[in-house]
Amino acid sequence: MLDEAHRRQRRGQETVIGVIDTQDRAPVGDLLHDFEQVPPGSEELNVDAILARKPDLVIVDELEHKNAPTSRNERRWQDVEELLAAGINVLSTLNVSSLESLNDHVADITGVKVEDTVPDRILGEAYEVELVDLTPRALINRLERGDIYPGRTVTGQESAFFREGNLAALREMAMREAASHVDEDLVAYRKEKRIEKPWAAQDRVMICLSPTRSSLRLIRRGWRMGQRMHGDVIAVHVEDGPIGEKERKILADDFKLAEKLGIETVSLKGELAPTLIDFAKERNVTQLIIGHPERSRIQEIMKASVLSELVRSLKTVDILVVASENAPVGH
Repeated sequence: MLDEAHRRQRRGQETVIGVIDTQDRAPVGDLLHDFEQVPPGSEELNVDAILARKPDLVIVDELEHKNAPTSRNERRWQDVEELLAAGINVLSTLNVSSLESLNDHVADITGVKVEDTVPDRILGEAYEVELVDLTPRALINRLERGDIYPGRTVTGQESAFFREGNLAALREMAMREAASHVDEDLVAYRKEKRIEKPWAAQDRVMICLSPTRSSLRLIRRGWRMGQRMHGDVIAVHVEDGPIGEKERKILADDFKLAEKLGIETVSLKGELAPTLIDFAKERNVTQLIIGHPERSRIQEIMKASVLSELVRSLKTVDILVVASENAPVGH
């Protein structure tokens, strides 16, 4: 990031430092001397001072950072959106593990639930994305030499996270995200130049939300499917009876994540399966995502499940059943 900032400054772009965490790494500190630093506000990015200064480019480290409670915005990426809206360019850093839609995958692979995340749309709106790649072994060597966390002992959780298998998986994720960004640029170019073949009917992904258990995993999976297909994504909840405070909290969290990812949310009333079927047909849904049924074998025998009714009635719709987050291995 700082190398790129130097290149841009040499090309005449007025560049200032908004916020950066050197982690006491001397080589990083050496790269800061040629830049003006905007004084931080309450130990966070001083948005007002940068807006008043109005440079061509501002360096903002750690896009996923959670701000102090007294800050104007909860997250640093929200600060960045304010600067962009004011016409100020931003150069920032982001770990692939902090992308919201990858949160479940990262937790499954590393055993660590990343709390500080960034909506994928922020990456999608970036004018330029550069992948900073390093082999897992080289990164582990840097960790063991003390280059990553100089002057302190690496914690047990950090050591577990920096296992070679974890790093290889995260590296692959980062490469896929970078490749996806290239694909999006190519699609935009083909549209602009009118060289594309006629587009097929757009895919529509429908996510079925349940108030009895979290649907966060389904929402992230559905969003990524929609991105790959360049299709619409809709999250649907059917209210088929009264629900308690616990269920309302689950739904509120689901809707909050859907809104964060830019997914349309719809609440309906009626009998569960028929209402979902009618809505899927009305909206020309092509892909449907539903959680794994929480029913016993006897319940399945006594009454058809919602899933079986969906399969029977939506013969032209691909249905993906996602395992519960807490499902035991092999189920």
